[in-house]
Amino acid sequence: SSFARQPSSSDPMQSPVTMVFVLALALCAASGVVAEQHARSAVTPVQKVIELMEGMLAKGKSEKHDEQVQFAAYKQFCDDTTVEKKRAIAEANEKIEVLKADIEKYTATAAKLTEEIAAHDEDISVWKGDQKAATKVRELEKADYDAMHADYSESIDALERAIAVLKKQAYDRKQASFAQVTALQKLSLIPESAKRAIDAFVQEEEPTDGLEVSAPEAYGYEFQSHGVIEMLEKLLDKFIAERTGLEKTEMNSKHAFDMLMQDLTAQIDQATQDREEKAE
Repeated sequence: SSFARQPSSSDPMQSPVTMVFVLALALCAASGVVAEQHARSAVTPVQKVIELMEGMLAKGKSEKHDEQVQFAAYKQFCDDTTVEKKRAIAEANEKIEVLKADIEKYTATAAKLTEEIAAHDEDISVWKGDQKAATKVRELEKADYDAMHADYSESIDALERAIAVLKKQAYDRKQASFAQVTALQKLSLIPESAKRAIDAFVQEEEPTDGLEVSAPEAYGYEFQSHGVIEMLEKLLDKFIAERTGLEKTEMNSKHAFDMLMQDLTAQIDQATQDREEKAE
């Protein structure tokens, strides 16, 4: 503390009144001495006591003034500090209210973002599932297409060879010449009715070893082979048309799959970007 330590009023040896009595007693005890000095001095003992008391009074007033000045300074310091602390407390309370409002706002925002992130995660999961399912279906479709296209191509090739052989074998009807025709019976796309017709034609027109083909027989072969050729040509046209339709269907399916995958990929990428931004 900046204040000087003041004498305690409870100390009897330092009380002004006590000191006066002490001095008075001392003066009375020394009255003999004072009497001797009276002749040499004009100052009486009472005047001496009064001078001492006035000096003590002046000193007391001075110390009281100094103490009042110190107290006033301390009181001003306390008042100023109180005002400053109250202002700081008010500002802190105001800031606390603002922070509470911010906390509520950010808490609500966090909850909303959490829900939106969960929705993005669900969408991404669903879209990835759609990609896997679409890819699985596409693989099955492609496998079916490849198998069917191979069957059509094999049947078309076999029909073209058989028709060419039949058209060239008007007079040369050795058994080996019917190999391309009988091979048609092994193809899965050839109808059963056509297979029976081919079998009947081959059985009936199979030449006898060592015998020449007469003109009537050749004419009969040409007549019958014409019917078989016409049947095979119709099958050939049918298979070519069906293979062309199959190719168009495959092209459309592949295009639809590519577009679907492109759309799903774009949706997944956008949802992933939105999720990452909201998770920051």
